[in-house]
Amino acid sequence: MLPTIISEFFAAHQDLLWMIVVATDLSLTLILYRVFGKMGLYAIVVLNIMLSNIQGPKLTIIFGLETSLGLILYAGIYFATDLLSEKYGQREANRSVMIGFATSIVVVVMMSFSLMFAPSAEREMAVSTHNALTTLFNFTPHFVFGSLFVYLVSQNLDVWIFHYIKNKTQGRHLWLRNNISTLTSQAVDTVLYTLIVWWPLFLDTQPHLSNMEALQLAFNLALAKYFFKVLIALIDTPFIYLAREWDVSKRDWHFEFQPDYKTTHNNGQKPLTSDEEKKEKAATKH
Repeated sequence: MLPTIISEFFAAHQDLLWMIVVATDLSLTLILYRVFGKMGLYAIVVLNIMLSNIQGPKLTIIFGLETSLGLILYAGIYFATDLLSEKYGQREANRSVMIGFATSIVVVVMMSFSLMFAPSAEREMAVSTHNALTTLFNFTPHFVFGSLFVYLVSQNLDVWIFHYIKNKTQGRHLWLRNNISTLTSQAVDTVLYTLIVWWPLFLDTQPHLSNMEALQLAFNLALAKYFFKVLIALIDTPFIYLAREWDVSKRDWHFEFQPDYKTTHNNGQKPLTSDEEKKEKAATKH
């Protein structure tokens, strides 16, 4: 997709590529928020959870540590929900978490149906595409339900901790609630994901390992992943301070469409003011 010279450059500079992708993900979140308001943040949650699930099985070496490529986009979800929490409250942040959960289920169900269709044997491309999709989406039950369970627990914990600290500090110290909520919930996410997903996965794919050897291998990967989660959480702090200062109320669609909704549900008339409603009720009584 990219010119060969660019691909070769980043092949030799993987750490730099990782930093650029992190900055790109956070910047895209800000752009969608700036253009579409909270709907843009909903979109980021959905996009990031779907893309992180696709990229998750791909392991790479960054700063000398083995980690999952999907971690960048997954960590970006916490930034989006924290921004929703800060600007729109706990209810909207929890709603985005459930939207991400629901869309994940839809993707799993529809891709499972897709894999049931046999590819056209006469087309080599159809067979290779089917095999590629099978590699990406032929999830085992413990992987699917384990991932969704960990997502729900950690994301809801993140939102709860964020607002707990916000209430205790009376809205001060955004950096504190942003980082403490993310780092705590990410730690819970890492431990649960290691025990529920990575440990059984290593036992299935490497049967020569004992239970303890597989667990140690899973936790070694988990520690590396948590290091990068901490790094991303620290990087996103200035981004959330920047976004907090923006007034995007005109971009939030419900402000634009609510008057039209009232008009169409009042027999095509303009909505009454409170004084006009009182006069109308008084006239009706007489």
